[in-house]
Amino acid sequence: MNKIFSLHVHIPAALRNDAGALIYSAKSFAAAMLAYYLALSIGLERPSWAIITVYIVSQTSVGASLSRSLYRLAGTVAGASATVVIVPAFANTPVLCSAVLTGWIVFCLWLSLLERTPRAYAFVLAGYTASLIGFPAVSDPGGIFNVAIVRVQEIAIGIFCAALIHRYVLPARVSGQFNTKLSQTLQAARGRVADTLAGKPDAASGPLHLALALQFLQGISHHIPYDFALSAPVRQARKAIHDRLARLVIVNCELHDRLPAIGTLPADAQALMGDVQAWLAAEGAGTSSTADALRLRCALLIDRYAAQAQAFDDALQVSFIRYLSDAVALLQQCERLSGAIHHAKPVFGEMQTRAAKGYVFHRDPLTAARTAMGAFAIILSGCLVWIFSAWPDGGTAVSILGVCCTLFGSFDTPAPHIVKYIIGSFWGVVISLFYSFALLPLVSDFPVLVAVLAPAYLLAGSLQARPPTTFMAMGITLTLPILCELGAHYSGDFAVAVNTAIALFAATGFAVISMSLLQTVQADGAITRLLNLCQRDIRRSVKGTLRVDETHWINLMMDRTALLLPRLQRSARAPEQALNRLLHALRLGLSVMHLRRSNTPSGREVDALFHRLNAADRNALRERIAALIERHLPAADEHSRQFVFRLVDLHCALRGPDHG
Repeated sequence: MNKIFSLHVHIPAALRNDAGALIYSAKSFAAAMLAYYLALSIGLERPSWAIITVYIVSQTSVGASLSRSLYRLAGTVAGASATVVIVPAFANTPVLCSAVLTGWIVFCLWLSLLERTPRAYAFVLAGYTASLIGFPAVSDPGGIFNVAIVRVQEIAIGIFCAALIHRYVLPARVSGQFNTKLSQTLQAARGRVADTLAGKPDAASGPLHLALALQFLQGISHHIPYDFALSAPVRQARKAIHDRLARLVIVNCELHDRLPAIGTLPADAQALMGDVQAWLAAEGAGTSSTADALRLRCALLIDRYAAQAQAFDDALQVSFIRYLSDAVALLQQCERLSGAIHHAKPVFGEMQTRAAKGYVFHRDPLTAARTAMGAFAIILSGCLVWIFSAWPDGGTAVSILGVCCTLFGSFDTPAPHIVKYIIGSFWGVVISLFYSFALLPLVSDFPVLVAVLAPAYLLAGSLQARPPTTFMAMGITLTLPILCELGAHYSGDFAVAVNTAIALFAATGFAVISMSLLQTVQADGAITRLLNLCQRDIRRSVKGTLRVDETHWINLMMDRTALLLPRLQRSARAPEQALNRLLHALRLGLSVMHLRRSNTPSGREVDALFHRLNAADRNALRERIAALIERHLPAADEHSRQFVFRLVDLHCALRGPDHG
């Protein structure tokens, strides 16, 4: 039994991924054929849309599939309803009708860019559906209501079948994926703190890469309520563990900043730091009790050193030990919260999480509006070409163009993803023509049709389960049922198939060129805007107009970091410089926030410090802060200690990226 278990554990990740992709493909194909059969049985006009819906909503986990299904249904109903209102109202003026439809589509795109959670898919589908239904109906508005009703029915059948199969046939739980990723993130966090205490040079900005892990965990966490797992008791725990991991990034950076500035720690502090490093390397039972003992030792040293502190260097040592205690406490709490999440149990005592903030998303209405306006220009220009050229298949082409703008508008560089889709569409057209005019004329019943379609769909489905080939596979799975005209009876028409293929490639080709010009976000520009927004928030904090608490600010900055990191790979600027600027902004903002909200008799002196924050001579300002700290030493009570502690934070933060 042990040998069998060992073999199972050591299966290569590539093979496990292949197996998961094949299972996903088989389940999606089964759901697609079930949806197709039901749509045929009911006598719907375009049963192929039920197949398309299955492949659009299907995901590799139960929770993601169900949430995506719900959002697609909501978005489809909203988009179809909007189309039924818009098209008849402007039926006599095709240009105006197209402009209003385009306005609705880009409004939905703008909302989806602001939402930035999986719920954004509902807004995407509200625009997507209006594009697919509305533009072909501009030249024939009389049957728009029936088209909308039938389309909603077809999509609802596809959603139902996808949800049914993915829920009950070999369900893949997203909660298990969340727990695995969380364990890896906690291990990485412990390693980052250990690197800092060991004096490794990259330990300052390294923890910022935890922001990507936190973003990924948030993406998974959103789907857990749809996973039919016991998520309610631990919903707040998931938020709380995010708060602590985000805070740990700051604590780690403060430790990294203070350690070289201190020089030589006293012997008892050196021994404490060595024991913390040993605790970070340990795993298993007993680590929680060891953490309690370490925190107690930190508290005793803080009391002793704070009572004896006479100079700035003494205050710096006290500050270092306080952050060391914070690091131990945060990691200990994260381990306890992780256990509660893993076992789906509520937390009690000091781990009560009612005030947890959780992930905070950065939203930029101006950047979203720029992308939406680019989409408006692209779609409307396509409409004008279609209307004034009287192209018979122009409505189909513009509807596909609208889909491209909504589906790919959230990417900084949409063109490469559309190119992948075009490559998949090319193979989809080739396969579709082969099926339509070589195989399907020979098919006489449904089981044979399923067997004939299986090879193409099983291959495309397995590719769709792999992120590098997802868009290419979608080009196959979405093109095949449309060009093959899968209906109640075989109706292969070569001219119709070719004209549809021409409309497809014309629309996607135009999308690549126009979106490259109007919707591509340059990495350097995006990075500069993010950093400028951070500086704007600091200025607001200095003025006392930034009305957010510490946890909200930290979590918002973690999301901005997660947005920054991928763009640095495409940027000409040095990654470390940009990360250090963001880290500097984060720490400076926190220091100002804490001092602004502290009640202290030195309020006028603190205000004077704030007025000099933008001064060129940072060293003089830091000397002034050090002098103010020494006037309040030794700190006799906790209130005075907190004030000194925050001044030390400001002193260290002012070292800044360019003032090392």
